[in-house]
Amino acid sequence: MSWGTELWDQFDNLEKHTQWGIDILEKYIKFVKERAEIELSYAKQLRNLSKKYQPKKNSKEEEEYKYTACKAFLSTLNEMNDYAGQHEVISENMISQITMDLVRYVQELKQERKSNFHDGRKAQQHIETCWKQLESSKRRFERDCKEADRAQQYFEKMDADINVTKADVEKARQQAQLRHQMAEDSKADYSSILQRFNQEQWEYYHTHIPNIFQKIQEMEERRIVRIGESMKTYAEVDRQVIPIIGKCLDGIVKAAESIDQKNDSQLVVEAYKSGFEPPGDIEFEDYTQPMKRTVSENSLSSSKDSKSELKFGGKSRGKLWPFIKKNKGATPEDFSNLPPEQRRKKLQQKVDDLNKEIQKETDQRDAITKMKDVYLKNPQMGDPASLDHKLAEATQNIEKLRLETQKFEAWLAEVEGRLPARSDQARRQSGMYDGQTHQTVTNCAQDRESPDGSYTEEQSQESELKVLATDFDDEFDDEEPLPAIGTCKALYTFEGQNEGTISVVEGEVLSVIEEDKGDGWTRIRRNEDEEGYVPTSYVEVYLDKNAKGAKTYI
Repeated sequence: MSWGTELWDQFDNLEKHTQWGIDILEKYIKFVKERAEIELSYAKQLRNLSKKYQPKKNSKEEEEYKYTACKAFLSTLNEMNDYAGQHEVISENMISQITMDLVRYVQELKQERKSNFHDGRKAQQHIETCWKQLESSKRRFERDCKEADRAQQYFEKMDADINVTKADVEKARQQAQLRHQMAEDSKADYSSILQRFNQEQWEYYHTHIPNIFQKIQEMEERRIVRIGESMKTYAEVDRQVIPIIGKCLDGIVKAAESIDQKNDSQLVVEAYKSGFEPPGDIEFEDYTQPMKRTVSENSLSSSKDSKSELKFGGKSRGKLWPFIKKNKGATPEDFSNLPPEQRRKKLQQKVDDLNKEIQKETDQRDAITKMKDVYLKNPQMGDPASLDHKLAEATQNIEKLRLETQKFEAWLAEVEGRLPARSDQARRQSGMYDGQTHQTVTNCAQDRESPDGSYTEEQSQESELKVLATDFDDEFDDEEPLPAIGTCKALYTFEGQNEGTISVVEGEVLSVIEEDKGDGWTRIRRNEDEEGYVPTSYVEVYLDKNAKGAKTYI
């Protein structure tokens, strides 16, 4: 099968068909481009989705990811990020291996097609020129033959006429011979041109056109093969990423299988366990016996104590801790406002953080020491004395951190029962705040703490009633607001989300009721009924030195 022999007379149709083939190839290129764009857009959306649900750093969400279910979800997000990467690979490979390659091929194909059909038109024009020459010689031969016949007939007529002179007859005879000779020459020319045309025509239909059409056929077949190979590559690009996508999906399945509901339940216990014992049975109070209504030396005689007894007399001693008034200010340094188990965890975490800081400062000091030794051995590299200040500063920082660590380790040992409970005086010397309400709560907590760090319920009725009288009256009775000792202006906006804090807006002016006690917090009030703590660095304080209570609370 050859287009040169089978389609020798279909030059125009072949020209249309080959143009259609190029159009099909360009349509396929456009399809692959759009598919690559879809893959890239899909990958971008997957990455944005994964990023959207990633836990924010230093936020509550980050703490939630200690649970196995949340860890599995985080692994799923990471795997989806890798999954998106594979779709980006698909897009890149389709562009580089298919689209760019086919675009170059289409340009070459158009050039080759143009060259082949140019040769075909040139051959057509040549054979048409030969045909025109043949027609021209044929018409000239025909015209000369007719002229020769007329001249012969005129000679014969003149020769038969007796009235014509010999000179006229001779002239007619010569004219007839001339026309006959011209006819013979035209015949010979026509014969030669016809022979040449037949040769050209044979070569045109049996050599030139078959060769040109054969090249066009080969060009078209290469185009068909090329588009087929591109389709295979299209499928292979997808197939290459299937193993990696399978690994991503396997990773999600593995993360799901790693979820441990028992472990998550244990984490809930560790996060919220208070360390208290459940309340004991409530004793029956028999008011029918007059002796039990008399005031003993262990009972409270004041009206305030009676009020507390009426309000909370029916409560179990084991329920004392949950009802103790929470500190509305900044968190105590030793976390004494927390239940024992939570306090132990906070202290342990603090000790671990301080040890890391000590190690960091130690490494820095060692590095400075080594640098100083290098300077001593090679003075041209630097002045050793210039490092003395940094070395002294690092040593001082280490000493401060060690003292801080010892303080927290002592509190940790106290909670864990390795050391006896410290007195109120020791707490005040360590920098703890001094207030009657918190002092009573702390004393209560210390009195209830057993050697193993847990809280017991074996207390005297007197200590229990002291707690009730002091803390519960403070909680439920009206408290006299602290007087303002100055004003402050908010330098920045602060969102008070923790308990005891208050939100302020930049430029807002508020009343100061308690100065910074050294912990970086200042107590302020708004509209006589809303108060709380804000970072001291967020406000500019203007104290009234003549105001009542204008002092620093510690």
